[in-house]
Amino acid sequence: MLRSKLAVAASSLMFCAVSMPLTAQAVRSDAGFTTNNLPANDDGSTGLINLGFSANFFGTTYTQAFVNNNGNITFNAPLPTYTPFGLTGGGVPPIIAPFFADVDTRNGPVMTYGTSSIGGHNAFGVDWPGVGYYSGNVDKTNIFQLVLIDRSDTGAGNFDFEFNYNQVQWETGDVSGGSGGLGGSCAHVGYSNGLSGANNNSAELTGSGVCGALLDGGADALISHDQNSTQLGRYVFQVRNGQVVTPPVTSTPEPSSLALLGTGLVGIVPMVRRRRNR
Repeated sequence: MLRSKLAVAASSLMFCAVSMPLTAQAVRSDAGFTTNNLPANDDGSTGLINLGFSANFFGTTYTQAFVNNNGNITFNAPLPTYTPFGLTGGGVPPIIAPFFADVDTRNGPVMTYGTSSIGGHNAFGVDWPGVGYYSGNVDKTNIFQLVLIDRSDTGAGNFDFEFNYNQVQWETGDVSGGSGGLGGSCAHVGYSNGLSGANNNSAELTGSGVCGALLDGGADALISHDQNSTQLGRYVFQVRNGQVVTPPVTSTPEPSSLALLGTGLVGIVPMVRRRRNR
C-alpha cells in the first residue's frame, strides 16, 4: 500500500513539474537602469540620451540615442511608428530593437532607462518592466530589456548589446491588425544600420515578425532560447570594429531548459505618427 501511494505521489509530482512553464529571468535588476523614465505615453520618445561611452555601429560612432517607447532605440531621430516593419530590407532608420511593437504605457509601468556598470564596463540600459499594448491594454504584459555595454577594452568603439526577456505575452497592438494583443502585424526583433543594397547590415532573430512564434510557449519563444549566453532569455551581440558578430540563433530549447526542469523535480522530492484619430 505504501509503495502504491508513493508511486501515485511521484506520478502527480512529475505531472505538476512538467506542467509548470519554464520562466526566464534574464532581465538585469540594476537600479541604474531605472534612474530615468519616459512618462506614461503612447508612441513617445525621449530626446537624445547620453550612452556614457562611444559605440561604433557599422562605421558610425554614436554617443547618444533616442529611446522609443515602442521597444527600440534609434540614433538619427526618434521613431513614433507603432506598426512594426521588417528590419532587414534596408531603407530603415539605424535601429536596435529588442521588441518593436505597439507598446502603450498609459496604464501600468512605464519605460525606464539609465547608466550603470556591468563587469567593470560602463553600460546603458532600457527597461520595459511589464508594459501593455495599444490601446491601454494590460491584460497581457511584456517584461524585456535592452543593455549596451562598453567594450572599448577590446578596441575603440567596441561594445556589446543584449536583448533580455522575462515575459512575452503579447505581440501586437489593436490598430496593427491584432486582437487581444495577438495576430496582425507582429513584433520584430533585431537591428539595422539603416542602409540599402550592398551596404545593408541587419539581422532579425528567428521568429521575428511571425505571429505566435516569440510568445511564451511559442516555437521561437524569446524566454526559452538564448544566444551567446548561458542564461535563458538573453541574446548577446558583440560589436567589434563596427561589425556585429552574430553566432547562430538556437531554434530548440537549450539544455539549460531541461536542467531547470530536472532541478525542479529533484527539489520537489525533498520539498507615421499615430493614428491621426486614435
